[in-house]
Amino acid sequence: MNVAADGSVSFDAWYEWFPDYSYTFDIAINAGDEVSMTVIASSSTEGTAIIENITTGDQAYIDLSSTYALGGQNAEWIVEDFEVNNQLVSFADFGTVAFTNCVATTEQQRVGVEGATIIEIGDSGGQLTGVNIVNNEEVVVFWKSH
Repeated sequence: MNVAADGSVSFDAWYEWFPDYSYTFDIAINAGDEVSMTVIASSSTEGTAIIENITTGDQAYIDLSSTYALGGQNAEWIVEDFEVNNQLVSFADFGTVAFTNCVATTEQQRVGVEGATIIEIGDSGGQLTGVNIVNNEEVVVFWKSH
């Protein structure tokens, strides 16, 4: 969710193969939409990222490749702040975001979120987000005012 200085709100979906920058998918997202994201690694350095707006039926995908071998090392479900012109933007009250069916699957195993590392966002005034792990496949991130 992006909130402009005039208060208008927009949404975008993005992908990132760290340490490269993030890139936006060409797909419309609106408040309340149910979105599905799948990443399929064909090797440790190649794969496909697929995003589907379940609410509208729209879908977008990108074939990825990198010299960085990251396939199968981690999976993340993120609500985060971002930078514009090397400065963090003001962090908006996003309400609550629920991530469901949070699993990473390899040929050897299926891993959920229990025991995952939780990183919450804060600023000089205190903590801005909270996280609840509901079960092994569901995470809820919520805005937490100072």
